Amino acid sequence: MREIIERAWDNRELLANAETQETIRNVIEELDKGRIRVAEPDGDDWKVNEWVKKAVILYFPMQQMETIEIGPFEFHDKMALKRNYKELGVRVVPHAVARYGAYIARGVVMMPSYLNIGAYVDSGTMVDTWATVGSCAQVGKNVHLSGGVGLGGVLEPLQASPVIVEDGAFIGSRCIIVEGCRIGREAVLGANVVLTGSTKIIDVSGKEPIEYKGYVPPRSVVIPGSYTKEFPAGSYNVPAALIIGQRKASTDLKTSLNDALRDFGVAV
Repeated sequence: MREIIERAWDNRELLANAETQETIRNVIEELDKGRIRVAEPDGDDWKVNEWVKKAVILYFPMQQMETIEIGPFEFHDKMALKRNYKELGVRVVPHAVARYGAYIARGVVMMPSYLNIGAYVDSGTMVDTWATVGSCAQVGKNVHLSGGVGLGGVLEPLQASPVIVEDGAFIGSRCIIVEGCRIGREAVLGANVVLTGSTKIIDVSGKEPIEYKGYVPPRSVVIPGSYTKEFPAGSYNVPAALIIGQRKASTDLKTSLNDALRDFGVAV
C-alpha cells in the first residue's frame, strides 16, 4: 500500500486509477479499525508514518459532498461518520461526533465531543464535554481529556508530528495542545495550560530551572505560568508552562485533578 500511496502523492493523475482509489480506501479502513496508525510507539520515542498521512490527504479529493441525515439532524460533508458504537463497545453521548477513519477502542467514553479522521483513542479513555481530538492526534489508554480540551490536528505540513498524549495522562479543563507536542505517561496538566511547539515548558521543582519544548516528561505535574521577555517596547510576560513536581506514586490513576495539584499546594 505504501508504494502505491507514494506514487499517487508524486503524481496526482493516478487518483483516477481504480487500484489507487481502492488502496487509499483500504488505508482509511485500516485506520478506522486501528490496524495501522499515523504514529506509533517506537521504544521510548514515537515513529510518524508519513505515508499514512498522505493517504488521508489524498482521500479528501476522492470523496464527493453528500447529505447525511441522522434522525432530525442533517450534515453536508465529504466524510462519513463513524458507526456501530454498540459493537465497538464505545459509549457515545449525544452530541458526540467521530468521523470515519478515526479509531476508538473498546471502553472509550465520548461525552459531547469531536474526533477527526486519523485520530487514535485507546481503551479506557474519557473524552469529556466539548473536547476536540484533531486529525491524526494519538491518545493512549486511560487518559482523561477534560471539558473543552483541544488537541490540535495535523495533516499539513506533511513533516509535522501529530499531538501525542500517552497512557494515563490527565489533561485539565480548557488545555490546548498543538503543533506536535507530546505529553508523557501519567502526566497531569492543570486547567488552561497551552502548549505549542515553541512554548517554554520549565521544570521549576529543583534548584535550577530545566527547559523543554514540545515535550512534557512522564508523571510531571504542570500548571500555567509565564516568564519575562525583552522586546523593543519593553519587558513583557510571555506564557509558559511550569512543571512543579512529579505525580506521587501514592496518587491513584483515577484521582481527580484537584487531588493531584493539592499535593503541591496549587489551586488550578
